[in-house]
Amino acid sequence: MNQTTRVPVISPEGKPLMPTTCGRARKWIKAKKAVGKRNNLGVFYVQLLREPSGYEIQEIVVGTDRGKAFTGIAFQTKLATIALFHACLPGFYKSKKASKDRQSVTGKMAKRTELRRTRRGQRINRKVSFNQRNHREKRFNNRRQNKIPPSVKANREMELRILTEMAKILPISQIRDESCGGNSKNNGFGISPVTVGQEWFRSQASKIASVVEVDSLDTGKYRDYLGLVKNYIDKSVQSPETHTNDAIALASTHFIQYKEFHTSKTRGYAWVGKCVATLAPFVVVTRPKLFRRKLYQENYSKGGVLKRQGGTITPFGFRSGDYVKVTRKGEIIRGWVGGFTNSGKTQNIAIYDHNWLRIGQFNPKIVKLINRSSRLCVVA
Repeated sequence: MNQTTRVPVISPEGKPLMPTTCGRARKWIKAKKAVGKRNNLGVFYVQLLREPSGYEIQEIVVGTDRGKAFTGIAFQTKLATIALFHACLPGFYKSKKASKDRQSVTGKMAKRTELRRTRRGQRINRKVSFNQRNHREKRFNNRRQNKIPPSVKANREMELRILTEMAKILPISQIRDESCGGNSKNNGFGISPVTVGQEWFRSQASKIASVVEVDSLDTGKYRDYLGLVKNYIDKSVQSPETHTNDAIALASTHFIQYKEFHTSKTRGYAWVGKCVATLAPFVVVTRPKLFRRKLYQENYSKGGVLKRQGGTITPFGFRSGDYVKVTRKGEIIRGWVGGFTNSGKTQNIAIYDHNWLRIGQFNPKIVKLINRSSRLCVVA
C-alpha cells in the first residue's frame, strides 16, 4: 500500500474541499493559514482561515460493507483512501450468551415487553367473568404498518450518522452500497426486515449523495485485484481485514471495472481504470450501552424501597456517555462515564472503554471532562 495519508479540508464558511496531504496541512497550520480540528468521529481536519485558491473537487466515493453486527465504511478517491470506519452495530451485539444480550436493542425490547406484560397482568381482576374484566381494546390495526424493526433501524441510523458527520468535511459524490440479499418477493413470501432496512437506508443516504447498489458477488474479485486481505475467521476483530477492506473494494468499483474485450485475434476480460488503496485512519465506532431510567424492577428491595437503576444524569456534573480523563499512578486514563455510586460512605464515577468494559471507579474530584456525550464512543 502507498503510505500517503490525506487530511480533509473545509473552507472558512465550512464548505468541504478536496483533502490534502499531512505535510501541507502542517505547513498551513504553522503559517496560520488554517486551524486543526476534530469532528464527532475523531477525524482530524483543517479549516482554512482565508479563501482557497480554487473550489474544484474530484470524485470521493463511499463504500459500505454491511454485516449483522458490524459494518465497514470506506471513503475512497482515485489515488488515495481517506478514512476507514468499523461500526459496531447496537442492534445485535456479538455475544457468546445463549440468550439475547441485555444491552443490545433486541435485548432491551424483549425485557421491556416482559415488564409491560407483567404490569398489565396485575391490573386484571380474575375473580370476575372474562367479559367484565378491564381489558383495553385495540386502538388501531397495528398489523398494517410498514415499520422497520427497532434493532434494524438502530443499525442503519448508526451508519447514517457516520455518513452525515463525514459529509460535513468531505465532498461526497457517490455512495456504493453492497446488496445484502434477503429479498424474497419473487418467491411470494414478501420482503425481509433486513431488506426493508436496507431500502430505508438508501432512501435516507440519497439525501447526501447518489446511491448505487453493488452485487455482493463482485466484492471478492475487486478486493483481490487491489491486494487487500480478508479475515474470514472472526468478524468481530476490530481491524481493516474484517469489513473495511471490503468497503474499499466496493468504493473502487466506481473507478475500475472488469470489462470484456475483443480484438481480431483474441478475446477475454481485462481491468480498466485506476484506483489506489492507501493507508488511512482506522476508526472504531461504538455506542454507549446505557439503560433508560427504570420505574419498576423485577424484585423489590428489603423494606419496600426500590434501588435506583438506569438513567443518564449523575449528581457530580457529569452525564453518562461523557468523554473524560483521570490520572492514576501517573497514568492518564481516558474513557466514557457509564454510572456512579452515591451512598453515605462512597462517591465514585464508573469509567468504561469504547467496548463498554469498565476500566475502574474513580473519585469525581479527580475526573476531568474532555467532551460532552455525542452518543458515540470513538477510538482511532
